[in-house]
Amino acid sequence: MSQWGVVAGGVVVVAYGALSRRLSTTVLSGPLMFVVCGLAIGPLGLDLLSADRDLEVTRTLLESALVLVLFTDAAAIRLRDLRREEFLPLRLLVVGLPLTMALGWLLAWPLLPGLSMWELALVAIILAPTDAALGQQAFSNERVPALVRGGLGVESGLNDGLALPFFVLALAAAGEGEGHPGVIVTFLRALLLSGAIGIAAGWAGASVLRWSADRGWSTADWRQFLTFAVPLIAYALCAAGEGSGFIGAWTAGLAFGSRLRDTPSGRGASADGPDPARSIEFSEQLGLLLASVSFLAFGAVILGPALQHLTWQMVVYALISLTVVRMLPVALAMAGTGLRNVSVAFIGWFGPRGLASLVFGLIAFEEHLPGMTVLNGVIAVTVGLSVLLHGATAPFLGNRYGDWFAKTLRTEPGLRENTLTADSAPGVRGPHGP
Repeated sequence: MSQWGVVAGGVVVVAYGALSRRLSTTVLSGPLMFVVCGLAIGPLGLDLLSADRDLEVTRTLLESALVLVLFTDAAAIRLRDLRREEFLPLRLLVVGLPLTMALGWLLAWPLLPGLSMWELALVAIILAPTDAALGQQAFSNERVPALVRGGLGVESGLNDGLALPFFVLALAAAGEGEGHPGVIVTFLRALLLSGAIGIAAGWAGASVLRWSADRGWSTADWRQFLTFAVPLIAYALCAAGEGSGFIGAWTAGLAFGSRLRDTPSGRGASADGPDPARSIEFSEQLGLLLASVSFLAFGAVILGPALQHLTWQMVVYALISLTVVRMLPVALAMAGTGLRNVSVAFIGWFGPRGLASLVFGLIAFEEHLPGMTVLNGVIAVTVGLSVLLHGATAPFLGNRYGDWFAKTLRTEPGLRENTLTADSAPGVRGPHGP
């Protein structure tokens, strides 16, 4: 990466940091600002960053951000968020996510000719996970029912990890016969081995943290660094075993958060720890920074070149992916729940595509599959449109939906959307941070 590219990126971070509060209530979302600035400093603008020079740096940046996001999102999820009567995230994950993949695969067939069956499956799987950061103004709007905000937050925190096994298997099937180990070996290494390594690393890391904090042997700052090291260890161990470091980081987060919350009653922990939310705060904030800079690199290195080879099929599929492919499965998943149509439409619309899709796309790109030019273009255009459309509509639709909820609640206090109070709702996180 050129020195001037680093300078330009630093200036963008400084500028957004100085204006972040003012911009948080406008249509100019953080991801949108970073992507636009990325386009400006990329080949379509100043040419300070480009795919030829900076693709490897971009991949490292995106992968680092995703590792932290997968870990912190998973660590923040409480099992009771899925057990209680907040049916919404469970239905979105168990019913909505597989249907989204299947429908995306089916509709890609006529629109993306030339791709093999497994390459079409990759398109659908890569574009299935959602990213709360792109619709943050709606996700964090306290006027939106706690049930809906919590459900969308839990879905976003888990669906990228749940999509990983499907991605790994589809990628292995698409590349089988070209020097790849095959689907069965990939399953054993990437899913079973990586999952076991991640669980062990997360459980061990949380146990060490609890043991040290209970005795007052560690400072609050170094507990944060201890937590930060856990996903790195899990990722590196999985990579050494030729597995999936992302699956390892995600399962490490699940085990880490579960272990920290599993504190027996009456056992006295020190006054300042170990609390799961505080323990992952540094990793969460660093993940937020890396994710933001990732959108800058995306605009310059990935989206800019993709726009130079844009086709109408890419645009049509991207629009279908953000609407029909997301909203129809959500409507089917919400059938029989008692939610009003306006709530189902709101949930269906706010399924933005972001960081996970970009990283999965880059990994697939490096496999040199025959249809990678089309696949990479579709992913870039879909994420780019999602950044624009979801970011621009989040403040307006969040407020309009909040108005509807408040008005309806006055005449119907038993409204299904009012099942949870704001205090009992699952933690709704921002763009991978509070």
